[in-house]
Amino acid sequence: MTPYHLRPSIAQAIVDDARRAYEAAGRESCGLIVRLPGHGDAYRPCRNLARHEAGQERFILDPAAWAAAEDEGEIVAVVHSHPDAPAHPSDADRVMCERTGLPWLIVSMPSGVILQTLPTGQPLPLVGREFHHGVVDCYTIIQDHYAQELGIALPHFERSDDWWLKGQTLYRDNFAQAGFVEVGPPTGTTLRPHDVVLMCIRSSVENHGGVILEGGHLLHHLWGRLSSRDVWGGYWARHTTTVLRHRQLLGLAEAA
Repeated sequence: MTPYHLRPSIAQAIVDDARRAYEAAGRESCGLIVRLPGHGDAYRPCRNLARHEAGQERFILDPAAWAAAEDEGEIVAVVHSHPDAPAHPSDADRVMCERTGLPWLIVSMPSGVILQTLPTGQPLPLVGREFHHGVVDCYTIIQDHYAQELGIALPHFERSDDWWLKGQTLYRDNFAQAGFVEVGPPTGTTLRPHDVVLMCIRSSVENHGGVILEGGHLLHHLWGRLSSRDVWGGYWARHTTTVLRHRQLLGLAEAA
């Protein structure tokens, strides 16, 4: 994909929008560049739906604004700002850039520097990625492991911040739809590579998951940490409640 050619007038509109959000509350701005039939490109500021306290860490572009932009013309780029941070893409930015298949323009505030990120077709490495809930988190790493190692596509589930504190049970509610069956508790269950383990981490419901690897290791991504490959056992085993196995990996005897 070739970089988006950013005209000075659109660049100024992007910077002005980012500066308004920055000076008002230190928040991230977000918007879309739309190609209007017969009129060229225009920048459309959009509402950031992310919680105010999370404003400096991420943005959630209003879906209604995206739909309105599509009604106007063709969306050709996604824009957002990084308050008090460089315009380099985070891991979440890279993931979402790949999902949209569009150039992403990031403006640093207060400097006003704009950098561009393009889809590359390359996935994030499984180990050492940043945590961004709902985009790059403990469920995402399970999805990516299954896609990269097994060619199995697991469905995406929308998840709000702190869902485990709101009476929701994301893993329990959705593991069957994702193709998993429960094979038992960790004690007494012979773990296999690619099994998924569910854990309660400072929570009364299962709010964390990981994948068992060859050699007795655990691939997982804990909140506030980089994703890691840890030795299975100890703390992780004590907090594990159940083991899941994907239907495509069940033996013939189990399937019967």
